[in-house]
Amino acid sequence: MVSSRVITVPNLLSFLRLGLVPVFLALLVNGADAWALLVLAVSSLTDFLDGWIARRFNQVTRLGQLLDPAADRLYIFAALIGLAWRDLVPWWIVAVVVGRDVFLLGLGVVLANHGFGPLPVHQLGKIATFCLFYALPMIMLGQAFPELSWWSLPVGWAFGLWGAYLYWWAGVIYAIETVRVIRLP
Repeated sequence: MVSSRVITVPNLLSFLRLGLVPVFLALLVNGADAWALLVLAVSSLTDFLDGWIARRFNQVTRLGQLLDPAADRLYIFAALIGLAWRDLVPWWIVAVVVGRDVFLLGLGVVLANHGFGPLPVHQLGKIATFCLFYALPMIMLGQAFPELSWWSLPVGWAFGLWGAYLYWWAGVIYAIETVRVIRLP
């Protein structure tokens, strides 16, 4: 059952995670890659914990359902922007990932105008997000510890490119589903 409570341990962890986004971005832009990775690791741990606690102790809330994916997106955007700012990833990767989310925002507006809420998350979207979540820290790892770059950079780029492709593939699936849903009545 989804609660309307605001103050729960999972939500507090999500707020902490959101509060760490600007810290992460500042560290990344300033080249403090090891510290940025540490903040990202703490954020990942709180992401895991908030979901586990919410499910285990029946503290799933509507707010938590909004905060968690928002924090995920903000970390992806912050990592992409920070890495692109330092010319470590091309800006077209930023445009591809952000463009897909702008596209989904447009689909959300279309759904809302037809009286529907957001579509359920598709498994392919989760896989794409996982790929990006794996790729960006791998690229950062190669920058923070150059002796590891021989394997972390190729792995990071492989997951990053695959993740960007899957991100858009999932976007197309959401578009098809949006058309299907608004044509049902």
